[in-house]
Amino acid sequence: MWWFQQGLSFLPVALVVWSAASFVFSYITAIVLHHVDPLVPYISDTGTIPPERCLFGIMLNISSFLGMATMYVRYKQVYALNPEKSKIIKLNKIGLTLGLMSCFGLCIIANFQKCILYYVHVVGACLTFGVGAIYMLVQTVLSYLMQPEVHSKDIFWIRLTVLLWCCSSIVSMFISSVVLYSGLYGTNLVQKLHWDPQEKGYTAHIISTVSEWSLAFSFLSFFLTYIRDFQKISLRAVVSLHGQTLYNTPQSFVTDEQALLIAGSI
Repeated sequence: MWWFQQGLSFLPVALVVWSAASFVFSYITAIVLHHVDPLVPYISDTGTIPPERCLFGIMLNISSFLGMATMYVRYKQVYALNPEKSKIIKLNKIGLTLGLMSCFGLCIIANFQKCILYYVHVVGACLTFGVGAIYMLVQTVLSYLMQPEVHSKDIFWIRLTVLLWCCSSIVSMFISSVVLYSGLYGTNLVQKLHWDPQEKGYTAHIISTVSEWSLAFSFLSFFLTYIRDFQKISLRAVVSLHGQTLYNTPQSFVTDEQALLIAGSI
């Protein structure tokens, strides 16, 4: 059995690989068609013009679904490992809520392009990266509370390092974006897809775009830390039948059947 076939480890693997592919494929398509500059464009700019916009949208929607599935499994795993610790249970519920909000933000980014509905796109970005960063913080705190009983200290330090990477990217992107869109370098920069290195504001633009790519890959790196944990969990569903047929009958019975929902032997 391969390592990604153990438990549910294929979920975070699929999330990371698929999300990275959505960025890379959209970037390559936009570059080949000369829709953006080759040197570090905004991720959103690579999904603004058809046909890469269609590819970008559908792939990010699938990433959002994989993200929700991954976060739900993480929630169930933490709960199963700490059924009597109220503090961890409460934080775990908060983490799931934040994670689902972040995934919803990713759907907004995928379906509302930056150059068409800018403010809606920004709301989606704030949900994805802002709320997502808080989700990472909650999961890091949970990792701290569960070590060394449940897992080693190493995983806590790794997640803390990735969290700091994420936060530094957010700060860098926020400051450079505020400077870039302050009006000092012209107006209507949101619609601008091509930049000349000699233009004013180019440095702030590059810092902002590099920070965005760094932020995106810090998120993907955080989910990579779930792989080992997910190798040790499977989910099962209980099927309850209320009758022998689907007709309305006065007599009914309940049959419980353990059905495998997701297995690591796929």
